[in-house]
Amino acid sequence: MPTIFQKALNLLIGDPADFELMRVPKGRPLKHLTERELLRLESEIGSQLFGPVPRGRRREFFCLDENAWIWHEEWIDEHRKLKVSTIRYEIQDKGVLKVQEGARYSYLDGEELRNFVLAVRMYHERVAREVYHRDPETGQKLV
Repeated sequence: MPTIFQKALNLLIGDPADFELMRVPKGRPLKHLTERELLRLESEIGSQLFGPVPRGRRREFFCLDENAWIWHEEWIDEHRKLKVSTIRYEIQDKGVLKVQEGARYSYLDGEELRNFVLAVRMYHERVAREVYHRDPETGQKLV
């Protein structure tokens, strides 16, 4: 039975099962692209959701599977050292668990949770339209 959190998230972003259907369309109309290449296209869209990527940085934001999202950034600091930050967001019955380096775990709440839900919704809409050429609401092919 879905939790209240799952019901609220489904109302905001739709059924998580829809993301898996969106990622690998039936009949593979994009079959000339590998799953890795599709993920790269999705990640490129995800990286732009938070504004322009600063010069010298690499950013990725993507749906790994129906229960996991990844935020990854790389940059060179002022001491010319490579810095890397990766955050995994796990969708659980209790909420969205944020898993950071150094064994730091916390559940999203407040503004951070609202921002995450908004980013997931924008990601879903843009990826559906721009990568798979589908209406994000109906899943129907765009004309």
